[in-house]
Amino acid sequence: METLDKASAQQAPQIGRYGRTSDNESREFAVAKRLLPGGVLGGNALPSDNRFIFSHGSGSRFWDVSGNCYIDYVLGSGALVLGHAVPEIQRAVAEQAGRGTHSFAFLNEPAIQYAERIAPHIRCAERLRFTTSGGEATFHAMRLARAFTGKNKILKFEGAYHGSHDYAQLSTTPKKLVDFPTPQADTAGIPKVVQQLTLVAPFNDLDTLQRIMAEHHEDLAAVIIEPIQRIIHPLPGFLAGVRELTRRYRVLLILDEVVTGFRYGLGGAQQYFDILPDLATYGKIVGGGLPVGAIAGRADVMDQADPSKKGDPAYVYQNGTLQGHPLGCAAGLASLTLLEEPGFYDRLFGIADNLRERLRSTFSRHGMKVTVFGEGPMWHFLFCDKAPTNYREILATDQKQQVAFDNELLRMGVFVLPGNRRFVSIKHSDDDIELTVEIFDRVCRQLKA
Repeated sequence: METLDKASAQQAPQIGRYGRTSDNESREFAVAKRLLPGGVLGGNALPSDNRFIFSHGSGSRFWDVSGNCYIDYVLGSGALVLGHAVPEIQRAVAEQAGRGTHSFAFLNEPAIQYAERIAPHIRCAERLRFTTSGGEATFHAMRLARAFTGKNKILKFEGAYHGSHDYAQLSTTPKKLVDFPTPQADTAGIPKVVQQLTLVAPFNDLDTLQRIMAEHHEDLAAVIIEPIQRIIHPLPGFLAGVRELTRRYRVLLILDEVVTGFRYGLGGAQQYFDILPDLATYGKIVGGGLPVGAIAGRADVMDQADPSKKGDPAYVYQNGTLQGHPLGCAAGLASLTLLEEPGFYDRLFGIADNLRERLRSTFSRHGMKVTVFGEGPMWHFLFCDKAPTNYREILATDQKQQVAFDNELLRMGVFVLPGNRRFVSIKHSDDDIELTVEIFDRVCRQLKA
């Protein structure tokens, strides 16, 4: 099949891949296989019959190099809440590119303007510092917490993802279940001594958390938590209980808002769940689709990173060549203007509510043992009786059937990351939802047959 150009690809009536691969995409696959480990850009690889090379996107959809079209529920791992190729962001980036693309980590105008605009929306933001990713933000937040408390250990929750650095890539996807609070490395290359600095607790279990903190609080600098852990929502009172325990034991609370920040309202999870952390970390939406992250929090903790304190034993080094990047901050400013429009979040939540309800009806009509769940702009479904409350309940679901279903969705043109949470954007239309439901119905019938 010959490669379709951009215009013809956008007019292509057929959605889904169905094995259609152009000569050009095949050649690029060969280049990727030769030069990139595993033939991919990171830690995710699609099945060989479903893989694609991204070409371009518009709104809620994107096209691969062969011209196949997909409805996108991955959305750049959640970064594209406004959809693909947003004209306002394109204009802002192009204008800033004409003025300059890089200034090292010195002050630049878009960064100052963006800091001034986002700080009022973040409850804990007495100070903030830009980074280039959410993972980088969690790394520096942990460093700030250790310096401030003089303690070395960090507690995280089993199944939570806080980036790929050594202090975070522990017990995110453990291969075997062990007693809490023992961590397990998710990757080779993490020194044993680093693993010993991390404690692990089960999400939504205040009793176990209290027991661990009572035993280890003298060595514990901070608790880091995703307010919505991947696809798991907090039970009523859980987040408030975590905040109370951290205060009781004089431990800092780091709220990882990389996913929830500016997704659950302009105030993120802090506003949505009414919780005030000591530090919060950001990524994804905050960059408007470009690589921007941030740390926000208490002035006394954040001011440890003031360069005028160099030479002081309490000084915390935090820096990056590209942080506060003018293109990223320009994109963030443009996206924030759209997020601040009246009714934006009502519309966004309504899209996800409609999709979840339609999918529940579809699975029910087919008599399938599936739970569709989620709250706000994230959604998911699992082959089980009820929504999970911790990582181990996810492991107990029918994951083999989950993978089969997700891969079939992808083949038919609904792009989801197999086994992971899904997002909606403000650009998902009624037609997108209708077509998504039709494809779900088709997959249900096919798998049942």
